[in-house]
Amino acid sequence: MSRSIWKGPFVDACLLKKHSRVARQSWKIWSRRSCILPKFVGYYAQVYNGKYFVGLQITEDMVGHKFGEFASTRKTSKTKTKQKKKNK
Repeated sequence: MSRSIWKGPFVDACLLKKHSRVARQSWKIWSRRSCILPKFVGYYAQVYNGKYFVGLQITEDMVGHKFGEFASTRKTSKTKTKQKKKNK
């Protein structure tokens, strides 16, 4: 279910404060649920995935998506691929 149009996109207040203070520097972002706004384009962000920060250059294609979509929290398992190769 998507957010109502009349409410607008959700962005944490701390991100809007950082935007006004920081001039083209790297941000550390813990708010994965915040939407990427057009005024964030060109900035470099580090999004927390629960263990470490993932570097991210914000582009025009990312506007409207959430920060969490670009920092995966899942780790790929290497054992599954080894088992498939043994079975062949």
